[in-house]
Amino acid sequence: MNPYYHPLFLQFIVYFNDNQDYFECHEVLEEYWKTQDGFSKDHPLTAYILLATGMYHWRRGNVTGASRTMNKASQRFRQIPAKFDVYYDEVAVDEVLHHIQNSLNRMQSGTCFTAFPLPVSPELQAAAETARPSLLLLPKNSASVIHKHMQRDRSDILLQREEKKKGSS
Repeated sequence: MNPYYHPLFLQFIVYFNDNQDYFECHEVLEEYWKTQDGFSKDHPLTAYILLATGMYHWRRGNVTGASRTMNKASQRFRQIPAKFDVYYDEVAVDEVLHHIQNSLNRMQSGTCFTAFPLPVSPELQAAAETARPSLLLLPKNSASVIHKHMQRDRSDILLQREEKKKGSS
């Protein structure tokens, strides 16, 4: 199966291109990435995760974090191992790299956040459209999308941190 047609990647496309919910982009791709055999930071999905994270930070005004993350995304896209060539088949990676560089230039010049679409093949876009009805899409540019990480229940994360502290004491 082409990895782009995995339901979680299709959700990523919808979140990225439709309502620009970059937080959800990160969440669904991280879930997908963790299912990969021997998943590592070299996997192409991490480039997309970093791209979404950079866009999330930039829109929220964290230019330092955004530029650092977008530079990492660019490096990952440029270094996709040959065994993952399928990741170039349906997304115009050269266009993605152009958008990333343009975004980095805009950040450096102090220009406000500017979204761009993920350039996908017509077939992949059609497949993503089939995933769209099953998703709850919050309004683009709403506070619920822009500040999503502040609105989620983090009690499980905080509990894990406390347990980790106790274990290292």
